[in-house]
Amino acid sequence: MIQLIIVVVYCLAMIGIGLAARRKAGSQNGFFVAQRQVNVAFITGSFAATAVGGSVTVGMAGLGFGRGLTGAWWLLVGSIGLALLGAFFAKKVRGAALYTLPELVEKQYDRRVGLAASILIVIAWVGVVAGQIVAAGKVLSILGLGSGGLWMVIFTIVFVAYTVIGGQLSVVRTDLFQAIVIFVGIFVALALFLPQVGGLDGLRFSLPQDFFSFPVSSQFDWKALLSLLILVGATYVVGPDMYTRLFSARDEKTAQRATFLSAFSFVPLAFAIVLIGMGARVLYPQISPEQAFPQVISGVLSPWVGGLVLAALVAALMSSADTCLLSQGIILTQDVIKQFLPSLSEEKTIFLTRLNIIILGFLALGLAMILKGVISSLLFAYTIFTCGLVVPVIAGFYKEKLKVTPQGALAALIGGGAIGLMGKIPGLDIPLKGDLGLIGFAASAVLLLGVSHFTRER
Repeated sequence: MIQLIIVVVYCLAMIGIGLAARRKAGSQNGFFVAQRQVNVAFITGSFAATAVGGSVTVGMAGLGFGRGLTGAWWLLVGSIGLALLGAFFAKKVRGAALYTLPELVEKQYDRRVGLAASILIVIAWVGVVAGQIVAAGKVLSILGLGSGGLWMVIFTIVFVAYTVIGGQLSVVRTDLFQAIVIFVGIFVALALFLPQVGGLDGLRFSLPQDFFSFPVSSQFDWKALLSLLILVGATYVVGPDMYTRLFSARDEKTAQRATFLSAFSFVPLAFAIVLIGMGARVLYPQISPEQAFPQVISGVLSPWVGGLVLAALVAALMSSADTCLLSQGIILTQDVIKQFLPSLSEEKTIFLTRLNIIILGFLALGLAMILKGVISSLLFAYTIFTCGLVVPVIAGFYKEKLKVTPQGALAALIGGGAIGLMGKIPGLDIPLKGDLGLIGFAASAVLLLGVSHFTRER
């Protein structure tokens, strides 16, 4: 009961923050990019809260449960991606002063490529939001009240509500608060839980030695690491949610500093979550991997501490879901619908964006109802996105040097994305299916440069 009360209070607080931001979110600039006045603390908190979603909490604890320390790479590749973003692109992105990633793509190439990028992102990010909803059902079901499906519905209603009400301003405000709750909750859980398995020495005694191999192990080789670096890490270098944060920053220096701070914060968090999963393997070897973190909350922690950690997990899921959903809604309005209805007023644009957020949120809920695993659903979305869009966007920053063309970018986006999609379609039996993510990424680069060579003006 205590845990339920904490979760209910937490959800009401998030809606309250959204209501408080409603007045300032009345303009398009306010709803889309929080007036471009967000400081380092809020950008850093929003980056961290967005990254630490269902894949990192529920999914990565499951990876620790299944294979040990190498499970930390799921978040560590994000740290590497953000470091690259900060070093090479954060200032360029903020300097463009746009609203969305597809607008940047259109500026780099042309309207056709921007529209194709918009459609790809909207489709792929439904899977990302669905992954957070799946994780929420797994986490909240430990309350013992109602089914996981019911909690998925409640979770969706809450994060859709405050996103619709306050837009970007409510998202960055809730994200900073949620980032603090996430970090405190996870490290408190680790500090209280680790002694119950005998500390690190107890883990070493109880688990196979391979669980402590790093950076690779018998279950996670260099090829798997390379795949993760490209297919997941690249979404931190080029991502609609990350770029929306940079567009909202006060200035270019703020954008860069926040990106670097977020990258450094991921490292201790990655190992803390994996160690929790490894400890759950010792105490509860019979459970499924993605039940590791929820089982620790219900079976080991006291009701009050468990409630705090449960709130941290809910915070992690909400912060990822709201950011991705808001990015989708803005992109669908700004970069798809307004291409065909350019005369929409600012008031109608905001109304349409809110309506899109509601529709996309419940589409994601529908998809979540039929998905099985958190990591698998997110990899589906990330692979399509990375294979199709990452190479053209990065090349677009150096368009004059590389001499890439809109035709090349469009070929890379469609061809790379299609190959990545084929590798993730269940039941499709084709050669090298497990490698199609890497093949699609390479094909995107080849198509971009090859088609550009034949279509550029002589």
